[in-house]
Amino acid sequence: MAERAFDVRRQRGFTTIAVLCFVALYAPMVMLVFYAFNAGNSLSDWQGFSLRWFVSAFSNTQVIDASIRSVQIASVAAVISTVAATMAALATTRTPPYPGLTFKYAFINQPLMVPEIVTAVALLIFFAQIKVATGYAGLGYLIAAHTAFCVPFAYLPIRARLENMDLTLERAAADLYATPLKTFRYVTLPLLWPGVLAGLMLAFVISLDDVVITNFVKSGGQDTLPTYILGQIRRQVTPEMNAISTAFLLLSILIVTLFFLMAKRRA
Repeated sequence: MAERAFDVRRQRGFTTIAVLCFVALYAPMVMLVFYAFNAGNSLSDWQGFSLRWFVSAFSNTQVIDASIRSVQIASVAAVISTVAATMAALATTRTPPYPGLTFKYAFINQPLMVPEIVTAVALLIFFAQIKVATGYAGLGYLIAAHTAFCVPFAYLPIRARLENMDLTLERAAADLYATPLKTFRYVTLPLLWPGVLAGLMLAFVISLDDVVITNFVKSGGQDTLPTYILGQIRRQVTPEMNAISTAFLLLSILIVTLFFLMAKRRA
């Protein structure tokens, strides 16, 4: 009698462990959304359904300013980091293996292995010296910090896509005297587009959600939505924070769904 192929889903306790993991992941989010509609001031005592905290949040100019600033920084950082990651992925995959290639791959992904607090402190010291020398204290530092931190997140899906792509069409384009630029524009990029979208989405979400690096690098009056929420929680916790977090969660879900549909349609 032939042995059945190994399937982790048939292992004893798999379903129970999987359900517990999902409960641990999503139960806090469900509670967060639930109490965002609480009519009272309590975070744990349900006092009726109401949209008062959403109205309060959306009429709060600090929340609006922080939200706009978060989207601006995340958008610019995601685009720049995705372009840089695409070039890095092309340089490390569309080349014969050579000594030092593995080191370059590890160097690009180094921010993933370094604790974020270490990166934040290093950026704080580095940018502080530039601020003193130039007198500039704008959003450029946050954009630069987020871009550098997001490059490896965009790099990984783009590189994975390139490694799984067949080189036949690119070689055929070269045989037909297409320049490297035209080959990339008309052959490589259309095939690579799902990976680019995935990298862009991941970089955007990581930038939008960042707290540690932003908290160290930002100047006065440059709060993003996550740092604003953190600051408010330190002072007073109200269901308004639940409402802001719920809106933030819905925005993230909408962005991920949008990029997923775009990538699926493109594929």
